[in-house]
Amino acid sequence: MCTVSFIYKGNEEFVITSNRDESPMRETYKPNFYNTLDTKMIFPKDAVEGGTWIGTSDKKRVVCLLNGGFEMQAHLPKYRHSRGIVVKDFLASTDITKTVTNYNLDLIEPFTIVIVDWNTTVQLFELIWDGTQKHFQKLPLKPRIWSSSTLYTEKMKEMRRNWFTAFQQEETLNATSILNFHKTAGINDPNVDVIMNRGFVQTISITQVEKIAKNVTMNYYDLVKKSHTINSFNPIEAVYE
Repeated sequence: MCTVSFIYKGNEEFVITSNRDESPMRETYKPNFYNTLDTKMIFPKDAVEGGTWIGTSDKKRVVCLLNGGFEMQAHLPKYRHSRGIVVKDFLASTDITKTVTNYNLDLIEPFTIVIVDWNTTVQLFELIWDGTQKHFQKLPLKPRIWSSSTLYTEKMKEMRRNWFTAFQQEETLNATSILNFHKTAGINDPNVDVIMNRGFVQTISITQVEKIAKNVTMNYYDLVKKSHTINSFNPIEAVYE
């Protein structure tokens, strides 16, 4: 949930990829199919809170979470519920703009959420909750990378944006090349590389969601258990494979 990239391939097709930086001791369930809030969804589940950091649903949407808003903020002793619950609520929304506008985020820890919605044409949205105010905007369909404010300083974020820019100039943008970027980009410094490792927290998984024609595929790479899971989904027919 801490490094996310997006590329639009044209023809209503896109790839969104997320590296989750977390304690390797925190249990996570691989992606599965759920019927939640009367909505068919696919997402990996956090075993502690029951939420998720990335998922797709039959509402023709992908929602992806990063911890932190614009900058690192003090942690309150108690929050109303996990940020991962917000992801599931957004996946179930019939109108994401209205849901974001009306959603009560009081006592929810700051976050950044990336939303890809294709109910009409493919649209990319960013919601930053700074603990006090929502900052919601539609973004152009251009390659983009985000890094979590809870783990990366602005200097580190800029360094990673530069890596991503250089990558675009050297490689063809597709799911395979993006996945390789998420596995290898960096300067051989585990504190800042896209696959990070600071001991108590490290990159424990990579989740990639790709839309090709009407189908959506989620590839999940568990870096702790060294396993790979693939799930496919047609949101229009709500058929899981």
